[in-house]
Formats: sequence, structure tokens, C-alpha cells
Amino acid sequence: MTPFGARLRELRRQRGVTQKDMAAAIGVSAAYLSALEHGRRGVPSWATVQAMIGYFNIIWDEAEELQKLAFASHPRVVIDTAGLSPAATELANLLSAEIGLLSEDEIGELLARLRAMRGRKAG
Repeated sequence: MTPFGARLRELRRQRGVTQKDMAAAIGVSAAYLSALEHGRRGVPSWATVQAMIGYFNIIWDEAEELQKLAFASHPRVVIDTAGLSPAATELANLLSAEIGLLSEDEIGELLARLRAMRGRKAG
């Protein structure tokens, strides 16, 4: 499951909405919605994300959070290390091979560190 899929499921459950009802309301199939929630489909289109935001009637920070989660939740990531250092290529390959062995705490630590780096770059 992707972060977007988990949030989507949470929003549906909070509002007592079935996949079938939501899918019909936003113009997608229930199978597609299920695949999004389970991380078996790629990033939804911008229009689909906007339809979901409208469906749940969320605004501002919550809508922005859902958009960010959608576009950062592709379940099959490809990392192009062409032009980067050998160490960067090794890191990408090790992460690919070992990610399933990391504990949730270890994943959280890595995420926190990478997010902090992103914050320093933006600032």
C-alpha cells in the first residue's frame, strides 16, 4: 500500500463510503480505486486527484496533503543514477534490494533524514 492509498482508504472509512459509491461519483471503476488503495496502480491523474478532493470536500492543507501524497506514491520507482557517483548507484541498488528488510523504525529514520535534507535545500 502506498501513503496515498492508505490516506484514501482512511478518508473513505471516516466518511463511511464504499469504493463502489466513491468510484461512481468520481467517474472511475471500483477496481481502479481498489488498485490505487492497494498500491497496484501508479500515480492518479491530476484530474482524478481533484475529483477526490471535491468528493471528500476537503480544502487547504488537507487537499494539499492529498495531492502531495498522490504524486509521491508511485509503487514502482525507478532511480536513474546515470551521471551520479558510483556510491550513489550503489546506494540506489542496495536500497532496492534491502528495503523489504528494513523495520518501520529504520524506514522512519531514513525518511526523517531525507526530509530534513529536502527542507535544507528548499530553505
